[in-house]
Amino acid sequence: MIPRLIAGHLKRAIAHFPVITITGPRQSGKTTLVRGELDNYDYVSLENPDQREFAMNDPLGFLSRFKRKVIFDEVQKVPELFSYIQTIVDESKINGQFILTGSHNFLLLQSITQSLAGRCSVLRLLPFSLAEILRRKPLDVSRLAGEPKHNKNNKKSQKQTLTDLMLKGFYPPIHDKNIPPDLWLESYYQTYIERDVRSLVNIGDIETFGRFVRLCAGRNGQIVNLSSLASDCGVTHTTAKRWISSLEASFIIFLLRPYYRNFGKRLIKSPKLYFLDSGLLCFLLGIRSSDELTTHSMRGSIFEGFVIADIYKNFSNRGVIAPLYFWRDVSGHEIDLIIDMGGNPIAAEIKSAMTIADDFFDNLYYWRSLKGNKASSLTLVYGGEETYRRRGVMVYPWYML
Repeated sequence: MIPRLIAGHLKRAIAHFPVITITGPRQSGKTTLVRGELDNYDYVSLENPDQREFAMNDPLGFLSRFKRKVIFDEVQKVPELFSYIQTIVDESKINGQFILTGSHNFLLLQSITQSLAGRCSVLRLLPFSLAEILRRKPLDVSRLAGEPKHNKNNKKSQKQTLTDLMLKGFYPPIHDKNIPPDLWLESYYQTYIERDVRSLVNIGDIETFGRFVRLCAGRNGQIVNLSSLASDCGVTHTTAKRWISSLEASFIIFLLRPYYRNFGKRLIKSPKLYFLDSGLLCFLLGIRSSDELTTHSMRGSIFEGFVIADIYKNFSNRGVIAPLYFWRDVSGHEIDLIIDMGGNPIAAEIKSAMTIADDFFDNLYYWRSLKGNKASSLTLVYGGEETYRRRGVMVYPWYML
């Protein structure tokens, strides 16, 4: 089993909160994590119809069975439990008493806000990060534009090429059980996207929803245009907005907001859309081999999403909300990723090419020339293998993330 980097944060949270909620996409390893790290806890899966019926019809009787600390898996299926859990933890004042896991972020957070606010720490377990796959420490993101620490742990794996990794994606069963990615992702798409996500927003037309998801895949790395999506799919603007929210709440996509020093503008301007997992994205685009991916017209945006998603996981595994944005001005200058660490942000360009070209640095130099950005840290992440500094820009190969 591949160790999960979030395990340390889980144990810290248990020491300070009576309830810990672990959310994330289905098959991201939530059950494996909690059962492996917390073997002294009772465990109940609310996927089990008998347990679920008991919990729904007699919540107090169901909860009274557990004298030890307990894990409730897929707890969003029985929202009736949350109010009773609140009462129990308020009386017992025991930290780490309940561990709750679930796959639907929206339903879980809605229940937590209503019943467990201030009593619950929320962790997000996403598919494997690159560091977890390579079994090494993750990059210190605050040093992304600084000189890396060279050691044996950040060498490129000879077994994992960039193209193979992007094609496979990072869902644990593909790596732990060595399942062919096309077979596993086909099943995942059918059981999760077509069943779970559709039921979350009561989608009736499965064919139209499937077309919508594939249209989103074709727009990976682009600014969200709901009117265009709605028109191409044959649905209303309101429906397109609701379906985007559903895919985000289910950890299929994430939205990267534009960077403005005025924080309010970040919330109202249109974001970019990225798929959280490059393997699922490749599957939806019909890419089935490394050769196809190597020459595909969307290779650049797939790599861009792969890098941004991995940095997103880096923050998530430490229990931190990822301060990630993109920047674009009216003249068309654009920075792929802004990491707002406070003070001067880190500006990063992302290029899939294995060879560095001079124009890769143009937007970074332009950013640095703007008023207020002269002290910004600049970095370039690319698909090659060398690490070096060039005119104030730190160049990082993909495998050092």
